[in-house]
Amino acid sequence: MSAQSALAAGVTSPPMQRGSLFLVVILDWLTGNVTALRISNTLKADFCVAALNEAIHRFGAPEIMDTDQLLQVAANVRINRLRRSGLCISMDGNGCQRDR
Repeated sequence: MSAQSALAAGVTSPPMQRGSLFLVVILDWLTGNVTALRISNTLKADFCVAALNEAIHRFGAPEIMDTDQLLQVAANVRINRLRRSGLCISMDGNGCQRDR
């Protein structure tokens, strides 16, 4: 990642015939490239943190990380990982300040 890079992450649940599947994707804002992704059958934070760790390991720590406010993405373990990397954390979604 360049010195002025930024990542964005989001979790989605694609429609399935049976059961649930959750997909986390981490994108480089500047290029639009997928830097990491993971699939899980639970909403535990570990698959999100694994994707974040992969993106940072492969491309270096970005300057800022933006995510939605889904519980599994905003989990304390993920926030602590971001802080250890020296990243600025940005969260958007329902209830954010600009929505008031």
